[in-house]
Amino acid sequence: MNEYIRQYGMQLTVGEHSARHIRRIVRSLLDSWELPELYDAAALGVTELVSNVVRHVPDRRCRVLVLRQGAGVRVEVADGVDQPPLLGLGLAAEAEGGRGLVLLDAVASKWGVDRRSGGGKTVWFECGTSA
Repeated sequence: MNEYIRQYGMQLTVGEHSARHIRRIVRSLLDSWELPELYDAAALGVTELVSNVVRHVPDRRCRVLVLRQGAGVRVEVADGVDQPPLLGLGLAAEAEGGRGLVLLDAVASKWGVDRRSGGGKTVWFECGTSA
């Protein structure tokens, strides 16, 4: 296990292909931390959170932080928009979006939204940690 890198952060402006590149970084970190079994859940979570930035944050800027936590991982995506994401419950069967956080809730150990003191929010999830 790589004891030197316990967290990895990046500030970026995201686009429609950004989640794919961020997933590659997450895979590399999880492999380095000997936690490859967490990849599917972490990949789904990071895809959802980055996609929400692309769709709902006008300047598409965010900070992504991946933290090693014992036998698990925490991923945080912070942006400058105060509006929290909406949990897509009660959507019409033909709706094309809005189910990402429902999926995240199903695969993550826990997740949440924190308001940032200077404005904006951080949406986070944890995988492989106790619920």
